[in-house]
Amino acid sequence: MGFLYSQLCQSLPAPTQLYLGKTVVVTGGNVGLGREAARHFARQGATKVVLAVRNLEKGNAAADDIIKTTGRAKATIQVWQLDMGDYKSVKQFAERAKRELDRIDIFLANAGVAKMTFETVADNEEMITVNFISTFLLALLMLPKLKETAQKFNTRPTLTITSSEVHGHTNFPEKAAPSGQILRLLADASQANMNERYPVSKLLGVFCVRAFAMRFPSHSYPVTVNCVNPGLCHSELARHLGFAMVIIKAILARSSEVGSRTLVHAASSGPETHGQYLSDCKIALPSDFVLSAEGIEAQERVWEELTQSLERISPGIMADL
Repeated sequence: MGFLYSQLCQSLPAPTQLYLGKTVVVTGGNVGLGREAARHFARQGATKVVLAVRNLEKGNAAADDIIKTTGRAKATIQVWQLDMGDYKSVKQFAERAKRELDRIDIFLANAGVAKMTFETVADNEEMITVNFISTFLLALLMLPKLKETAQKFNTRPTLTITSSEVHGHTNFPEKAAPSGQILRLLADASQANMNERYPVSKLLGVFCVRAFAMRFPSHSYPVTVNCVNPGLCHSELARHLGFAMVIIKAILARSSEVGSRTLVHAASSGPETHGQYLSDCKIALPSDFVLSAEGIEAQERVWEELTQSLERISPGIMADL
């Protein structure tokens, strides 16, 4: 009932905050929620909006559309290549951002994928690689730049990860894996339940936003890190999920523009949202499992495995935080 009320009855405020002088990075910025969020940031005066996209042609088309509808100068919107299925591409993007951007005030990690078939990308199943491992690889690589922005410009940047209400739609069967083997089990096609894989990928993200904030609390860390549920929206994310999802979206889905308001709200929020899960433009509770003793134990295991994996991909990443 809460989901139905949120989708059908909840009114979400349009962004009114100004972003004059700010630099904003949006991954997955060429379509759906990412493009509409980028449009809001541009319309509200951001000095620079970087669309991080896998397909530069589509990214440039999105940039042209945003420029046309907001009346902003062409130089306001930049299109950079980023393939979240390739750890080398993620690291190259982060290095470019550190080198070429004077500041980053908002980093919106929105790129994601939802599928029903198992495909190995990099070192894991595609949704685990893209929605979880690469997302946190990029986030942790970008945090030193956001910290530098905080110190240099006396501001508090925000890093927001797009999550989903479906993180609560799984009992996370992989939690039964032996110690240190959760990610390895998720990479095993013979053991995969693809009906639960997208929810699991989003649950892992909620876990690790919370685990990060426990280790780097808001009072001592100059960047706000949170995650946000945009609700069920008309976007390209669910294009691989079949006809049933088409029917459900036709009845219940928000427009991408309305859903993007939640992303802009979270990415503009302050330290009170550090480590929090946001929904309908306010702080909300994550799933009961996340808050349970069993969930907290699973969270710690996932965080330890993630950080070990990220150290292998990018040695020294944890020391730079």
